Amino acid sequence: MTTPPPAQQLLQAAQQMALAGLNKGSSGNASIRLDDGFLITPSGVPAEQLSTQSMVYMDWTGQAEAGKKPSSEWFFHRDILQARPEVNAVVHCHSMFATTIACMARDVPPFHYMIATVGGDDIRCAPYALFGTQALSDVAVSALQERKACLLAHHGMIALGKNLPQALAIAVEVENLCEQYWRLLQLGEPALLTPEQMREVHAQFKGYGQWDK
Repeated sequence: MTTPPPAQQLLQAAQQMALAGLNKGSSGNASIRLDDGFLITPSGVPAEQLSTQSMVYMDWTGQAEAGKKPSSEWFFHRDILQARPEVNAVVHCHSMFATTIACMARDVPPFHYMIATVGGDDIRCAPYALFGTQALSDVAVSALQERKACLLAHHGMIALGKNLPQALAIAVEVENLCEQYWRLLQLGEPALLTPEQMREVHAQFKGYGQWDK
């Protein structure tokens, strides 16, 4: 099976995020690495109005192609792709439960072994910074160290992947985990897995399908 062109992959990812309920309206964005820069979704366009021609090429200096306006969050897309050579796709969502936990400005601890899908023992929440700024990019890149996802305080979630399908799968899993965590918080603070138990999980995940690190 041939791989679709990058613009087609990006369009499909944006549409899938909307269908999965990860984004509504024009919220959220996604990007994919190119040889000489990256392709990103445009600013303020709902998923149903996007086309392959809507996607915006940007170089590594932050220069966008003429006549097009990239997502305001291009800073962290560029910086993540530059900081993480193993990452080829970035998705950003304002999904309900991830955003709810992010608005509490708290990390998601290891209440469930699937936390390991993000690459560590928790899902970090980056400190608040204004959207569309270098400051937000800086805290996001820091929170994503040795992780494939993070929350952004009072904002939403970022998920990374070796490709867009993996990034989307991680975003869906993070949203699911945040919903479970939110429900547990209604009962009190949940019991957590120990560091030793999480080490066993990470070892078990090696070579395990899409979660293989």
